Amino acid sequence: MDTYELITRNAEEVVTDEEVRELADDPAGKRVYVGYEPSGVLHLGHLLTANKLIDLQEAGMEVVVLLADVHAYLNGKGTFEEIRDTAERMKAQFVAYGLDESNTEFVYGSEFQLDEEYTLDLHELELATTLNRAQRAMAEIAGGETAKVSHVVYPLMQTLDIEYLDLDLAVGGLDQRKVHMLAREELPELGYDVRPALHTPIVADLESGEGKMSSSEGVTISMEDSTEDVAEKVNSAFCPPTRDPEGDLENPVLELFEYHVFPRFDEIIVERPEKYGGDLTYEEYEALAADLESGELHPADAKGTLASYLDELIAPGREKLRELRS
Repeated sequence: MDTYELITRNAEEVVTDEEVRELADDPAGKRVYVGYEPSGVLHLGHLLTANKLIDLQEAGMEVVVLLADVHAYLNGKGTFEEIRDTAERMKAQFVAYGLDESNTEFVYGSEFQLDEEYTLDLHELELATTLNRAQRAMAEIAGGETAKVSHVVYPLMQTLDIEYLDLDLAVGGLDQRKVHMLAREELPELGYDVRPALHTPIVADLESGEGKMSSSEGVTISMEDSTEDVAEKVNSAFCPPTRDPEGDLENPVLELFEYHVFPRFDEIIVERPEKYGGDLTYEEYEALAADLESGELHPADAKGTLASYLDELIAPGREKLRELRS
């Protein structure tokens, strides 16, 4: 796999392809980031972008993880003390999961977002951005909550973070696309350069195959889950043996293999008794997906294998949480 393929592996969108190819030609020392709001234990949503950061470290890039404490405060996630305690736990979990600590810079938003220069730039951005444009970039508000002014300021700060962290590439889930497009539109108005962005997919709801997997709604898998919890959640997952002909439903079991398991393991072994055909070995996701479609791989065997590999990935983080809480 060449550098460009490694950088863009499992990306849903590349903005723009030309800019990312230029980065791939000389990735050494280039700075890439993801921002995480410190709001709890790491779950598969966090870990999908973390997988991409691991790819980018392998490509030679320097990773910046923004522990967005000011953003979390604006989103009503607690006091600064509570938020920073959560952020420290998240930092330890990311390292346990596989980020190279020697090549990862963890930054609190409050280290630079309260400085005078940043604040004045934020006010200038507020002047330049219409309320409708900021609202379009805003994250979805859960439960019918009424939007506050802080919710509108949030994406403007995300836009400035890209400049103030001295980045060459921004990474986020596809739900961050509107923020990154806002940054590309507005940063030049402040005299700053635009940066390319990679957007990772959104995994479907585990139980239904619809919408997106969410820690606030429905079922997700987190580093708090025991081996038994992981197995139970995966075994109850939606996993049709064939693709939905209408294209309305996704197969979250296959998505988790594609975006979480295959990027982290050289080969996947499905253990089966000889009377059912014996073990199956896969080095590529496409082969496993094809076998599930053809009936060679039974959904129950796929789920059991997925649970085992996911548990292996999150086990170090689970142990780190136990250490931190003891």
